[in-house]
Amino acid sequence: MDRVRDQRRRIEAEARPGESYNEASARLRQEKAGAAPSTIRRPPKSDQQIDLFMPALYDVGTKDSRSIMDVAVFRLSKKEKRAGEVIRYDLPDGHVEVSSGPAGMASVWDYDLVLMAVSHLTEAMNRYRDGKGEKPGRVFRPHVGDVLKFCRRADGGKQKDDLVATCIRLNTTHVAMQRTKKAKNGRTVTISEGEALISRYKIITNENGKPEYIEIELAEWMFREIVEGKNPEVLTVHPDYFLIDPGIGRFVYRLARRAAGKTHAKWAFQTIYERSGSSGTLKKFSFTLRKLIEANDMPEYTLSEEKGQIGPVLVMQYRSASIGTAEEEIIGS
Repeated sequence: MDRVRDQRRRIEAEARPGESYNEASARLRQEKAGAAPSTIRRPPKSDQQIDLFMPALYDVGTKDSRSIMDVAVFRLSKKEKRAGEVIRYDLPDGHVEVSSGPAGMASVWDYDLVLMAVSHLTEAMNRYRDGKGEKPGRVFRPHVGDVLKFCRRADGGKQKDDLVATCIRLNTTHVAMQRTKKAKNGRTVTISEGEALISRYKIITNENGKPEYIEIELAEWMFREIVEGKNPEVLTVHPDYFLIDPGIGRFVYRLARRAAGKTHAKWAFQTIYERSGSSGTLKKFSFTLRKLIEANDMPEYTLSEEKGQIGPVLVMQYRSASIGTAEEEIIGS
């Protein structure tokens, strides 16, 4: 009896945030049997006391921004800075170009700061629409400690200093979009627009020279989509998104959240590779995708592979949903 109780305590202690006892038990058995290493990093110690009043994370989900969320408007590599590079995505209704300055292209981890700002803006607009607060502006000014806690990072000196470089990269990474659509009068028009991921930033340091507050101004199009829409569409992102370690893993989760939602979606490996902006080969990218499938610890979604007409296909299925028997469209196949 004591042995069973001790085993249960061990599994409960090893469980990840949001993971049930049975899920944790199955994962630990797989790891012991030599299964693929986890793609989810351990949460920081500051997670032990989660702030229940911290607003949930939201992502922009309007029609105009859907194509942007289906491509990587940031680099997915931790090592490659990609300074001075341009990534172009050709889409059915136009194209997107992401270009970077000498400080390097903003990374998917840098983008966490934007997600936090979008989350708080969405919450503030919800309160405003309910008559419980003032209409928010584009400027977001959080304490550095709150940023690290929201993004589930350790509260250390290096992490605080890194946020300065994050702001610089976000401010010097430019996203240019060109899309063709039908106007109200029925004519076909092409719209070209571009903006940095954040319009400006300011760092406030304390007497010891350490960053204490960050002030950023959201890109105008992000602000407009949340504030001007009567019923802006937002997608809740799982808190464990911040614990996904590989950049490709983060991109796949965002794609699944956008394309699969509460059901499922199928995308060709080739298309995911092209939308990721990866500088490596398709072969290497496919190897990483299969590691994600093997680990199978993505928040909310189960990943699997099946054969397609032009190559392998990634199946992204919401964990509580079941795939029907009807024939479905495979993106990129």
